[in-house]
Amino acid sequence: MIYLDNAATTRTAPEVVEAMLPYFSELYGNPSSIYEIAGKSKEAITKGREQIANVLGAKPEEIYFTAGGSESDNWALKATFEAYRNKGNHIITTKIEHHAILHTCEYLEKERGARITYLDVDENGVVRLDELEKAITPETILISVMTANNEIGTIQPIREIGRIAREHNILFHTDAVQAFGQIPISVDECGIDMLSSSGHKINGPKGIGFLYIRKGIKIRSFVHGGAQERKRRAGTENVPGIVGYGVAAKLAAESMQERTARETELRDYLIGRILKEIPYCRLNGDPVKRLPNNCNISFEFIEGESLLIMLDMKGIAASSGSACTSGSLDPSHVLMAIGLPHEIAHGSLRLTLSGDTTKEEIDYTVDQIKVIVERLRGMSPLYEDFVRKQKTKQ
Repeated sequence: MIYLDNAATTRTAPEVVEAMLPYFSELYGNPSSIYEIAGKSKEAITKGREQIANVLGAKPEEIYFTAGGSESDNWALKATFEAYRNKGNHIITTKIEHHAILHTCEYLEKERGARITYLDVDENGVVRLDELEKAITPETILISVMTANNEIGTIQPIREIGRIAREHNILFHTDAVQAFGQIPISVDECGIDMLSSSGHKINGPKGIGFLYIRKGIKIRSFVHGGAQERKRRAGTENVPGIVGYGVAAKLAAESMQERTARETELRDYLIGRILKEIPYCRLNGDPVKRLPNNCNISFEFIEGESLLIMLDMKGIAASSGSACTSGSLDPSHVLMAIGLPHEIAHGSLRLTLSGDTTKEEIDYTVDQIKVIVERLRGMSPLYEDFVRKQKTKQ
């Protein structure tokens, strides 16, 4: 299998699995207990928290472990709204956020009386900073903009967004699920007050994430029932998951420069071959300010689902967008937001690389895409009609 869906999830690194194993079978004590193996579990949590904080330039006590990115996003939005609603009820986000943000905003609108501004983006998926500033009101309590988009890979100007938020005394949250471990992020330099991340995106385990909360931010507890996570997120900690996430974060930081340089080179080679060798397709997302491993292409006159099925038959795992909406028949909300019509948005393909991806795999994949696209277009009445009209013009 050629695996090119690393934005959906990644292979758990062998070093991560090895580090986790003792906490399933030997050092299985509850971190809240007082005997020796419990103390070992507590020490492991402390180490994992430090490893993750070091990647962000944060303090260990500002890292709160969760079950993943979606929970972290929910916590950031819901708890901030509850804690600051005396100041105002206005939240600013974008139309291309992950559904963990968009659906939470919809809930806050319908059930809690929040007022949400959903910012447009440009044709590359970048937030317009002047429109962000115009959207701010005296009631604005939170700006939530993702660091990098999970579908088209566009990296947002979060440093500038953080500056705007700080100037207006507004909290700034960023969903960094796709970006953490892929690009450098400093919470201080970018003025980030809260940041969400998920372990399985960086060769860590599934079911573990964190929310960074800057010290001094007064947001409510998300889960009640115990004193874990400094009384903000009750429940016995996922010790193996935390250990694995800590190791994965450390490995990602250490390999980032070399790994992402290689991913960028392969990504650009992949994009170049597709755009040059397959007619009537387009790159989605910013051509430069994009994640090192992300390639999102729309092909005219085909259905993305058919392309995915046929690629799978050739041993290639890919996607058309977010794994969280893979069962939906609607076109991607991200592609619609950057201005693509329905028929082109439906023909999108997302290929996301890893540090293990090879040039040979890329070449094989492009060769198969060429054959499959030609075959699918050969069965398309729309393409046949288009070719006929082109010949008539000549």
